[in-house]
Amino acid sequence: MGGLSFALDLGLLVLLHEVVGVDLVIATPIAFLISLVFNYFLQRIFTFQATNHHGISAAKYISLVIFNVVVSDFIVTGFDALGWYYIIGKGTSTVLTTVWNYFLYREWIFKNKVAPLEKSRA
Repeated sequence: MGGLSFALDLGLLVLLHEVVGVDLVIATPIAFLISLVFNYFLQRIFTFQATNHHGISAAKYISLVIFNVVVSDFIVTGFDALGWYYIIGKGTSTVLTTVWNYFLYREWIFKNKVAPLEKSRA
């Protein structure tokens, strides 16, 4: 699932920046946000098969997205400002966000509540 989201993210970034001419500081978060919406539904439906409340998951996901957008934009534009190829910065930010996203998805955003065991009456 992450590979599809990354392909969408990188493809949109290259399209927006190199084809359309959108500045990196604008193109990076646009591509990232679109891919994260796509990723949310893939993760919720297929990876974690979440049954928890959709609204709560979405709110948690949005807060993580905001954090990830800031980090991703900082890394990509930082690489570019240092004269390094921005796509390597994109790869770096993707590796970092992927690692912490997986754990936060599993333990915080899409964690299904386990029903308490019924106490047996004797």
